[in-house]
Amino acid sequence: MSQPILMTVDDDPAVSRSVARDLRRRYGKDYRVIRADSGADALDALREIKLRGDAVAAILADYRMPHMDGIVFLEKAMDLFPNARRALLTAYADTDAAIQAINVVDVDHYLLKPWDPPEEKLYPVIDSLVETWLAVGDRPVEETKLIGHRYSAPSFRMRDFLARNAVPYRWYSVDDEEAGRILQAAGACETDIPVVVTPDGTVLKQPSGSEIADAVGLSTQPAQDFYDLVVIGGGPAGLGAAVYGASEGLRTVLVERKATGGQAGTSSRIENYLGFPDGVSGAQLTDRARRQAQKFGAEVLTARDVVGLEARGSSRVVTFGDGSEIAAHSVILSSGVNYRALDAEGIAELTGRGVYYGSAATEAPECSNDHVYIVGGANSAGQAAVFFAQHAANVTLLVRGASLEASMSHYLIEQIAAIENVHVRTHTTVVQAHGDDHLESITVCKNGVTEKLDTEHLFIFIGAAPRTEWLGKNVLRDSHGFVRTGPDLVEDGRRPPGWTLDRDPHYLESSVPGVFVAGDVRSQSVKRVASAVGEGAMAVTLVHRYLEEQ
Repeated sequence: MSQPILMTVDDDPAVSRSVARDLRRRYGKDYRVIRADSGADALDALREIKLRGDAVAAILADYRMPHMDGIVFLEKAMDLFPNARRALLTAYADTDAAIQAINVVDVDHYLLKPWDPPEEKLYPVIDSLVETWLAVGDRPVEETKLIGHRYSAPSFRMRDFLARNAVPYRWYSVDDEEAGRILQAAGACETDIPVVVTPDGTVLKQPSGSEIADAVGLSTQPAQDFYDLVVIGGGPAGLGAAVYGASEGLRTVLVERKATGGQAGTSSRIENYLGFPDGVSGAQLTDRARRQAQKFGAEVLTARDVVGLEARGSSRVVTFGDGSEIAAHSVILSSGVNYRALDAEGIAELTGRGVYYGSAATEAPECSNDHVYIVGGANSAGQAAVFFAQHAANVTLLVRGASLEASMSHYLIEQIAAIENVHVRTHTTVVQAHGDDHLESITVCKNGVTEKLDTEHLFIFIGAAPRTEWLGKNVLRDSHGFVRTGPDLVEDGRRPPGWTLDRDPHYLESSVPGVFVAGDVRSQSVKRVASAVGEGAMAVTLVHRYLEEQ
């Protein structure tokens, strides 16, 4: 097999030779370095490489090139080699323009000219690109087949589950001829959908999340009965806790009900997270964090619903929905929040059939030439608007308040204002959704006047609530269901009822000693990805302190 390829594209021959020289010096033993002087020449070379069946690990393209700039080139190169990692080479003066343009193409890094010394400015970036490519690879992917109905809530849930857990799958609408052939071969019929066929030929009819997880190779069963640390919830806080817990030698298991990443994992682009000046998608950030946690030895269990938590002596016991249990010295609760339901007629009946909570990125291809409506005025709604504007003919934000300024970050407001097919309607609420088997229209109200709008896609982002009712009475919560911790538990010098230790609760500790809380589920927490990751790391430090006391 021939060596994988590193490609560099720059219209300045001197720069092109210089980049290629530095790449060969470091990577020449394991990779073939190819350079091109224009985007058009590079695309011709990539087509030949594709025909030969060779692999492309990474592409480094100059931002300013005549006839075809680096952004346009990388967008076209993605069609040929979607798994190749991508970096943009730009001058300092073009940094702002490059960062804004990067939103169009999912570029991994950008580099400034000059890159001397390469040991500090070039090689660390290429190392990261190559490491990511090796993890993802460019190998033929064995696909899971999913046959369902476009306007079916169970079918949507299956698509969303597979996509968010990074399971390669191919979707077949039950109306397609090929879907009929697959169903016949599987011994199934339309009444059995959704039907999942795994690469080894296993047929699942109307499967549950745990059945799919088992069939496609996701881990659902703990390897041990007892751990140092159980992390409940796989959002940014939980992933942060798993990374720091496992890296510091704690036997760590992370338990996630649906898919790692939480609500942040569904974000099309997070642009204010430290260290990612060109932004990062929630899926990318989640994938990196999950792989990082597993690299340090953390177990990650998917599709496991936690229904109970109790203290038994020095052990903290977690109960799953199937009645099984695992125990640990300590627990970090990072279960996040769920989207609030929109209280309007017809919404519940059409959820998953044109009405969706969150960005539901799997629906993006279906939005072509459609008018998409997004309910909400916070960052998650703004990020969804920017994302769907790339697919839909028009996107309208329906905002209950007077403006976006009170609830949305300034950088997002500026982006939305600059996108021609995104519109904002303030003082507007949805009062009804209409449709038989799928969403066909919505009725909105502004200042007492109602209006009916045709649409097949409504995405809802109206705040979130914690799912903490399963915790019982021992874990104290505030009036909204968020878990109280640390100083919030001490009232007039009195520790919480049932507290058995001769000290006050640690800062992130709940009313049950040894049970810590991180991220959005914690009362009075800052609802930001960076703060959630920070709390996950801090909670691990407090776990160590707690364990030293035992």
